Amino acid sequence: MRMINNQFIIKIGLTIFLLLCLFNMPYGFYQFVRFFALIGFAILAYQSYQQSKEIEMSIYISLALLFQPFFKIALGRELWNIVDVVVGIGLIISIFMNRKTTDNK
Repeated sequence: MRMINNQFIIKIGLTIFLLLCLFNMPYGFYQFVRFFALIGFAILAYQSYQQSKEIEMSIYISLALLFQPFFKIALGRELWNIVDVVVGIGLIISIFMNRKTTDNK
């Protein structure tokens, strides 16, 4: 149950920060979001690995690489906004999907 709580907190936090990126923020905020996303997605990938969820693990690793702050991927503001919204919605959907699977057990 503790791992699910950690996943919930990380996913909600990531969603909030990604959606805040839609607003005009200082550059340092976007750098912080990149570091937070890298760490958050890495933790989610590790927890998925522990639960033998290879597909989720691969998705989280890919997202960690996409958001990592060291070798930036230049997509342009509009495309990054789309990515932020899609990933945020995906995280919210994954919260409800994980709740359904834990409720059925």
